[in-house]
Amino acid sequence: MQVSRIRALRGPNLWTHHTAIEAVVACSESKIAIGSIPGFEDRLRARFPQLPPLQPNGHNGIVSIAQVLELATLGLQAQAGCPVTFSRTTPTLDTGVFQVVVEYTEEAVGRLALELAQALCRAADEDRPFDLEAALAQLRELDEDVRLGPSTGAIVNAAIARNIPFRRMTEGSMVMFGWGSRQRRIQAAETDATSAIAESIAQDKELTKTLLAAAGVPVPHGRIATSADDAWAAACEIGLPVVIKPRDGNQGKGVTVNINSREEIDAAYTAAEAYRDDILVERYLPGNDFRLLVIGDKLIAAARRDPPLVIGDGTHTVRELVDIVNSDPRRGSGHATSLTKIRFDDIALARLALQGLDANSVPARGQRVLLRNNANLSTGGTATDVTDDVHPDVAACAVAAAQMVGLDICGVDLVCDSVLMPVEEQRGGIVEVNAAPGLRMHLSPSYGKGRAVGEAIIAEMFAEGDDGRIPVVAVTGTNGKTTTVRLIAHIFTQGGLRTGMTNTDGVYIQGRQIDSGDCSGPRSARNVLLHPDVDAAVFETARGGVLREGLAFDRCQVAVVTNIGSGDHLGLNYITTVEDLAVLKRVIVQNVADDGMAVLNAADPIVAAMAEKCRSAVTFFAADAHHPLLARHRAYGGRVVYVENGALVAAEGAFEERIALAEVPITANGAIGFQVENVMAALAGAWGAGASWETIRKGLATFANDSDNAPGRFNMFDYRGARVIADYGHNPDAITALVQAVESMPARRRSVVISGAGDRRDQDISDQTRILGAAFDDVLLYQDQCQRGRADGEVIALLREGLQGAARTTHVEEITGEFIAIDHALACLQPGDLCLILVDQVEEALAHIARRIAEG
Repeated sequence: MQVSRIRALRGPNLWTHHTAIEAVVACSESKIAIGSIPGFEDRLRARFPQLPPLQPNGHNGIVSIAQVLELATLGLQAQAGCPVTFSRTTPTLDTGVFQVVVEYTEEAVGRLALELAQALCRAADEDRPFDLEAALAQLRELDEDVRLGPSTGAIVNAAIARNIPFRRMTEGSMVMFGWGSRQRRIQAAETDATSAIAESIAQDKELTKTLLAAAGVPVPHGRIATSADDAWAAACEIGLPVVIKPRDGNQGKGVTVNINSREEIDAAYTAAEAYRDDILVERYLPGNDFRLLVIGDKLIAAARRDPPLVIGDGTHTVRELVDIVNSDPRRGSGHATSLTKIRFDDIALARLALQGLDANSVPARGQRVLLRNNANLSTGGTATDVTDDVHPDVAACAVAAAQMVGLDICGVDLVCDSVLMPVEEQRGGIVEVNAAPGLRMHLSPSYGKGRAVGEAIIAEMFAEGDDGRIPVVAVTGTNGKTTTVRLIAHIFTQGGLRTGMTNTDGVYIQGRQIDSGDCSGPRSARNVLLHPDVDAAVFETARGGVLREGLAFDRCQVAVVTNIGSGDHLGLNYITTVEDLAVLKRVIVQNVADDGMAVLNAADPIVAAMAEKCRSAVTFFAADAHHPLLARHRAYGGRVVYVENGALVAAEGAFEERIALAEVPITANGAIGFQVENVMAALAGAWGAGASWETIRKGLATFANDSDNAPGRFNMFDYRGARVIADYGHNPDAITALVQAVESMPARRRSVVISGAGDRRDQDISDQTRILGAAFDDVLLYQDQCQRGRADGEVIALLREGLQGAARTTHVEEITGEFIAIDHALACLQPGDLCLILVDQVEEALAHIARRIAEG
C-alpha cells in the first residue's frame, strides 16, 4: 500500500460539507482485497478491536486495503475522543488506486491518525505488534494541544448555533467571527472591544481599588510595599491578618492570604517578588472567595471558589491522596480540561507545614487538608455555581466595578461570607477585577450547573438576528466566470458596497488590486473575507482550488454556474468526464445558504440538473424566452432571466423587469452571444444577492468591456483600419463562442493568433484549431514559455493537426514567443481585416498590444 497526495480539505468539498483528509492510496495487485491476505482481518482486529465493520463498498464486492485504511483512520480518531463520523473510499479508473477521504476536526490530528492507521495496517500485514493505547494517547495529547480550550470553544460553539461563521486566526485562542466589515475578533475571553486601557487598569490592582472606592464599591484597604520590612510596617498599619500579592499579577500567582505573623510576611513577600517588583499589602477579608462574571451590563454567572484540598481517609498519605484526586479525567495539566491537576510543589508543602503535616502524613478520615491559600482554579481549586443565589445588590456592585474599570467582559473577585445579602452588610469587598477572565468554572463547575457563558459573549458581540455575514457570491463554470464575477462586483460597487473580488487575474478590494495572478482558489477568497473593508464578496471558484482545499466559506448567499464545457481540464486529478466535472462544480450549489439563491444555466442540461442538489431557491437563465424549463419554473413561482425583443427580462411570477440590450454595452447591442449569457448570469446573481433594480441597471450600463475593466474578455481595438480582438479563450467551448461572435462582424480577411495549454488533453488542444480552421483565413500558431509538461513543439504539432482539412484556413505560420507572434500578426493587417488574438499572459499581452496600437 502506497499513500500519496495527502490533502487537507479545509472547507466544503467534493465529498462532504465537513473538513477532511484526502489521500490517494495505491494497492499492490496481490493485496487490493483483504480477502487475498490470509488472516489479515483477524490480526487487524486483534490489534484494534474497535475497528468499524468492514463492508464491501461496491468495488467488485470486495473490501479493499484502502477501505481498511479509511476506517482505521476514522476509528482511531473516534476512539481518541474526536467527534468524527464521515469517511469514504472511492476507486479510480486506475486499477488498485483509490481516493480515501476521512473527516477530521483538527487537521494535525487527522494527519497523525492517517499515519497511525498506515502503521496499524502494516503491523497487521506483517504480523508485528501495534501499541494501540500508545497511539490513542498520542492522538489525545495532540488533540488537547491543538484544539481550542473549553472557554474559547464554548464561544465558538455559541457562534455556530447562531449560524455565525468563524475562523481560527492562530494556533492559540484568537478567533474571528463573521466576515469582512461585519467581523469581530476574540482572544480567549477578550474581544476586539476590550479596551487596552481598561485591561491595563485591571492589571494595576492599586489603581483598580482607587477607582472602585471612588465609585462607592467596597474594597479592602492597603498600600504598596517596597521591601519585606515595609510590608510588615504596612501590615501593622492595616491590621492583621493581611494579603500580599503582586500589584499586577494574575491567576493567583504570588498571592498569599490570611497572613498573621512577621515570618509569614517575609515568606509571602519573597513569593510575590518572584513575579513582580511592586508588591501590594492589603487587609485580609475573611469569608468565601467568589468569582462574578460580568458581560456587558449584566451579571451572567457566579461561582464560589475553594482552594485545592484533599480529604483524609486514614489510609493514604497526602501525596497519595493528591495523586488519587489528580487521576480524575476532568483534571488536566493546562486549561483544555474543566479542572486542573493539583500542584504538589513547595507552596503546597509550606501550606502542609502550617497544618503540622508533610507529604507522607496520613490524615485522619474526614480531615480536610488545604494545599493552597488561594482558590484559583489554575492551581487545582474547585468551583461551585452560585449564580441563582446572587443578591441583586451584589450583582449591581459587580456590574459597577466592571464598568468603572471599562471592561466589556470582566471577572470580579469578591470575598464575603455569602452572596445572598448585600456586600455592605458583611465584612466583604471586591479584591480584584480581571480582564480575560477564565470561563471554565462557569461552563463546567465542579458542583452545580454550567452557565451559557459563550452564548452571552456572542450576544454581546452580535445583536439578535445578526449572523456577521456579508453577501458572498460564488461563480463557477467552464467559460464566462471572470466576466460574470467582474460584472457582479461592479453592480455591488454601484450600490455603494465596498466589494472584494477574486478571479484569475488577481484579488481586488474596492477596485484596487492587492494580489495578481490566478487567484480563483480558496486562499485568496479567505483573504477577502478577512479584510475589514469588505461589505460584499464575489469569488471566481475554479475547480483546482476546490480539489486542493475545498471552499473558503461554509455557505454562500448566491452560487452561479455559467456552463459546463467538454474541454476544461478533463483527465486531471481523476476528473475524466463532463459528468465528473459537473459533480465538482456543483459543490458551490450544494453549499448555498437555505435562504440563498442558485443561478443556473437552463440551456445547459448538466447545469440545470444541479437544481436537484440545491437546498435553496433557484433562478434559471437562458436566451430562449420559450425554453420549457424557464416556462415551467416561472409557472411554479420561480425566478427566470431570458431575452425577449432585444431586452433582458427578469421575471418572478407576475413581476417583470426589462432592460434593453442596447443599454448594456458589453453585449454590443446583443450581438455578442456569450456576453449576453454572462450578463444574464450576473444580473440573476446580483438580484439573488438583494441588489436593487436601480443598482443593477446602473451597473450593467456602466460596465465597459475594455482591457482595464475586463482584461482578456473580448477586448476590442482599432489598428490601422483593422479590428483587433484579444481574448483569453482556451478551450473548445470558448473558441466556439468566440467564432460565433466574430462571424457577426464584417471583415475583409480574418486571422487568428493561438497557442495551447499543455495540461489539456490532446483532443482538447486539436479541437480548438479544428473549430478555428472553419472560420479564419490565416492561423498563426505560437509556442509560449510554459508548455506545462509538454515536450518542445508538442503543443504546436497538436494545433497543426487540428487544421488538417480546414474548410477555410489557407495560410498557417508557426512562431516562437507570444509577443513576437502578436507583432507579426499586427504587421500583416490591412484596413478592413479582423484579427483574433488568443492571449496567454493576459496582462502583459494586453499591455503589449496597447503599446503597439499607440505607436501606430
